[in-house]
This record gives sequence, structure tokens and C-alpha cells, in this order.
Amino acid sequence: MPLARRTLITAAIAAATLGAAPWAHAQADFPTRAVNIVTPFPPGSGPDALLRVITEKLGQLWKQPVVVQNKPGAGGIVAIEATRRLPADGYTLVQFDSEQLVALPLLYISRARDISVLDHFDMVAPIFSTPFLVVVPTGSPWKNLDDLIKAAKAAPGKITYGSWGVGSPGHLGGEQLELATGIQMQHIPFKGQGDMFTALATGEIAWSLGSIPSSNAMYKAGKVRYLAVAGPRRILPQMADVPTSAEAGGRRDFVQSSFVVLAAPKGAPAAVRQKIAQDMAKVMQDPELKARMETFAFERIDWSPEEIVKQARAKGQMYDTLIQRKHITLE
Repeated sequence: MPLARRTLITAAIAAATLGAAPWAHAQADFPTRAVNIVTPFPPGSGPDALLRVITEKLGQLWKQPVVVQNKPGAGGIVAIEATRRLPADGYTLVQFDSEQLVALPLLYISRARDISVLDHFDMVAPIFSTPFLVVVPTGSPWKNLDDLIKAAKAAPGKITYGSWGVGSPGHLGGEQLELATGIQMQHIPFKGQGDMFTALATGEIAWSLGSIPSSNAMYKAGKVRYLAVAGPRRILPQMADVPTSAEAGGRRDFVQSSFVVLAAPKGAPAAVRQKIAQDMAKVMQDPELKARMETFAFERIDWSPEEIVKQARAKGQMYDTLIQRKHITLE
């Protein structure tokens, strides 16, 4: 081989090696200091409670502090604005649910560019999905979801359902049930899930959607009961008698769930994001973490970052239909 050609090949190999070295080095060393995980969920909520177990396990694995920072407010906008311009180095991560990924830009059209999570953040790792249940006061006359639908058809616009805010999964789930069954109901938004379930228990509203973490205290106190799981599968061995929406006389296409992921300000090194994802997968196998997820009826999801984006966009298309249908806005 001519000397000049050998020299060019050697130089190319050296350049490639040098180019790869910082990425490999970043992955091997990360993290060398504390990692902050910002969550838009309030302390004590289901996503926050699980995140704290995750951060404890990550801290043990990384031998570095992993700190949870709660920044609730405006449906997730406070957390987005606090983090989207931070250094893209992997040392700031953000917990988002699917509604914050895709519903917020549809609800705040004038601010959509600034709060579009899929534009400003890289998806890093999935955490869990959570099914929702149809919840009614204990004294409700309805025995199943079919009873609820028949009551709504008999009195268009009179049956009330609550949610923890305009554009929340509880609100959009109610809109989805309307669209799937041809009924009309009255949406009553509350400032939070605590206020909503108090109103539900006293009969101020007729029904709501709720997750196990948000509704279980009222359920155990005997103040509410479950009509159905808004999904294709029954959940939790201790609640195996709660039917799916299809089994309870509803519709097979009435499925409402939310998924939660870990993201990073856009531009974090690919090797760092990959290491975080790999280590997240490790800690999600921890027996304590698995037990906590089972208690909450959270379901482990094993998606790549690309699959997270795909699933988010699919949910976004559904939400766009629901939001445009009634011109729902937060502006």
C-alpha cells in the first residue's frame, strides 16, 4: 500500500478514535456529581413517591446524590420553563407524563413553541404507565359503566364528572367517553385531586376518573367505589373483581391511561442518555421498586426513546381530536 494512502487511513482511524473517546469517556464517568431530577408533580403524589424510590436506587448505583426537585404548577409549564434552557449535560433530568408531552401545546396555542416538550427535550427512559378507573360515590345508584352511560343519555348535559384541571387526563378521559358513546356530560374542574375526590365522596359530582394512588384513600375509607378500569385489562390482584370498561357495559375503545418518562434538556450527549437509560432499567428491576409499583398499579413499560416519541405523538393525535371538538383551551 502506498505510504500516502496508509497515512490517510491511519489519520482517519485516529480521528475516529479521538471523536469517539469523549463520548465513551462521558458514559464511563457519568455522573461525577449530583444529579437533579425535576418533577412537575407535587410531593406525595404517585409519580413523586415512585420517583423518590428511583432516585434512592440510582444514588446507590451511581454513588452520587440524586435530588428530587418538585416544581408543580400550570399543568407542567413551571417545570418546563425552569429546565428547558439548562445545560444539556445529563445532570438535570425531568419527569413528564404523556399529557405534558403532547396536550399542553394544544391547550396553550400561543405558547406552543415554548412549551413543546418534544421539541425542547430528549426522551431518555420510560418509567411507568398508569391505568385509570371510573370512580363513583359509594351511594351512587350505578352498578356498572353501562348504568352511567344510560343515565347520561337520558339527561344530556346533566351528569357531572370531575377532574383535577382542564386538559388533565381526567378531563380528556371524560371527553373520550363522550365521543365513544355519543353522550353529553358536564365537566367540573378542580384545583387538585384532593379537592376533586372530596367532592366526589360527598356526591357533589357524579363520577370521575382516578388512579389507584389518588383514589385509594377514599376507597379504603368506604367513600367511593370503582365501576370499571378504563382499559383493556383488570388490574391488581386485590381488585381483580373490578371489570374493564368493555366488561362493564362500556366501549372497547374507551381506554384512558397515562405514561411517565424521564427526559433531558435537548442536546445531552447520546452516551450519557444511554447510560442513564441502562441504569434506569437496572433499578426498575429492584424488588422494593417493583413492590411499590404493584401497590400503585403502575405498569412497567420498556420503550426506547424513539418509541416514547411515537407513543406520545399517537396520544397527541387523539387529544387533538378531543380538544378541537370542543375548542378546549387554557388561554
